[in-house]
Amino acid sequence: MGNTMRKKRRSGAHLFFLAPHMIIFLIFFFIPFLYGVYASFTKWDMFSAPQWVGLDNYRTIFTNRDSTFYRQFWNGFGNTLQFVVMIVPFQILIPLIIAVALYARPKGARLFQGILYIPTLFSISSVILTWFFILNPSYGLINRLFRLSVNWFGEQPYAWLSIIIVTIWWIIGQNMVIYIAALGGIDQGVIESAKIDGAGWMDKVIHIYLPLIRFPLLFTILSATTSQFNIYGQPLMLTSGGPTESTFVLIMYIRNLAFGSGTPIAGMASAMAVILGFVIGIFSIAQMIVLIRLQKE
Repeated sequence: MGNTMRKKRRSGAHLFFLAPHMIIFLIFFFIPFLYGVYASFTKWDMFSAPQWVGLDNYRTIFTNRDSTFYRQFWNGFGNTLQFVVMIVPFQILIPLIIAVALYARPKGARLFQGILYIPTLFSISSVILTWFFILNPSYGLINRLFRLSVNWFGEQPYAWLSIIIVTIWWIIGQNMVIYIAALGGIDQGVIESAKIDGAGWMDKVIHIYLPLIRFPLLFTILSATTSQFNIYGQPLMLTSGGPTESTFVLIMYIRNLAFGSGTPIAGMASAMAVILGFVIGIFSIAQMIVLIRLQKE
């Protein structure tokens, strides 16, 4: 009887501590998520009551080539996908190279870790403001220093290049810290054995470091891919989506439709957001499946 009472008290305590998080989750995520999915099947201007239109929004997005929404979605999704393809390899390789270099040469490593991690603590506004003055076509440091006349924000491929540079500088420290922690967990006996066998630096990287940190490496690849689909601040504040909407990503279209000037078209914006969320969800599920399989190996 006493054990049963204690178990009930513990269960009640667990629920007590979980309740605030569950309430926040329901209010700020689950309920808005459900309403957003519902809104994607409606015609809604956010002022009057939503009008149910079924799959019309989705048909427009996928089949109506004459529609502005069709063009906006596929241009925005294409630009978003292009950014993901361009940024993710750099987001993985550069922090990995830095982490391996710092691990191999530990003298002063903590100082460099701190310096490279500092940008991740900045808000997107401060990051963009800093690089706006560095890359400014008229008085920016890069153009002045190298005597260039590059319009970093208004011409391609420089507009994408500026977004990639800013993004890498901003997020490079996140994966670097993960890789350094993973490398620190490698058994030194394995490395010493490799040295005795005459393994060079590159041999150790390929045959020891990478296989032994494959779990955090794969985790960062998949998490970076899913997170970069949410790109918004960099193209909005650096290039304003230009030139000719070549950096206008999908979330910018979604935001303009729902909260831009003129009458809100929240139903169509919700449909675009649901499709984007579905794509991100596929990557998230793939991440879970692969990570679970790695744990079982």
